[in-house]
Amino acid sequence: MPIEKAHAIVLRLVDFSETSQVVTLFTREFGKIGALAKGAHRQKGPFDSALDLLTLARVVFLRKSSGGLDLLTEAKLEHRFRPPDHDLTPLFAGYYLAELLLGLTDEYDPHPELFDVAAKTLHTLSREGKVNISPLILSFEMNALRLLGHLPNLEQCVECGKPIAIEGYVAFGQSSGGVLCRRCRPGKKHVSQIRGESLKTLQWYSRCEDNSHQAPPYLISGEVRGVINHSISHLLGREPRMQKHLQFLIQD
Repeated sequence: MPIEKAHAIVLRLVDFSETSQVVTLFTREFGKIGALAKGAHRQKGPFDSALDLLTLARVVFLRKSSGGLDLLTEAKLEHRFRPPDHDLTPLFAGYYLAELLLGLTDEYDPHPELFDVAAKTLHTLSREGKVNISPLILSFEMNALRLLGHLPNLEQCVECGKPIAIEGYVAFGQSSGGVLCRRCRPGKKHVSQIRGESLKTLQWYSRCEDNSHQAPPYLISGEVRGVINHSISHLLGREPRMQKHLQFLIQD
């Protein structure tokens, strides 16, 4: 069993015994992994209080070759996810981020850029003072969809490739995976009409790799959230469990 070292975000913790836990980590070097942390509940152990939900840590683990759980042998805390106590909104946003990483990524499929975006988002959510969470989370969602190859087509008609003119309302094919021109729209199922401003918002976030701290040029409307929520629900095969707590993500 090779010894591996990685930067990791703790996504899930499940008790395995009185002293041990099964942990799911999203690592920069290896992608998502599942590992057994023996002695995780002991006060003195090799994990340095690093195994809390959404903490960032340096980990050492033994990689199993047979497809079973890896064995976590060491974890050193780098950053604890600790949003302000007076507001649950950053906490819910962090849980949502973890749910997306759990559901949208595969084991041992590394995406280092996505790890960096997730780590930066968690740092921002932990920051004292007012954080504009709506654009922060939309930025993470769009980056995740882009980096994982699931971003809807927002510039050209998904059927014929014709550039879309933003005039009034634009047809968005939920099942088709992007915008539709007037010629290709007839007969398509699961098509919604979204305002041009909503499409511009989606385009802006899809073009900017790091816009989490910038003021969006348009409000993040219910239409924008509808497009993103549907795309993510389709990929997960269900609605995100944290979705009912995310009404704050709509700005208008």
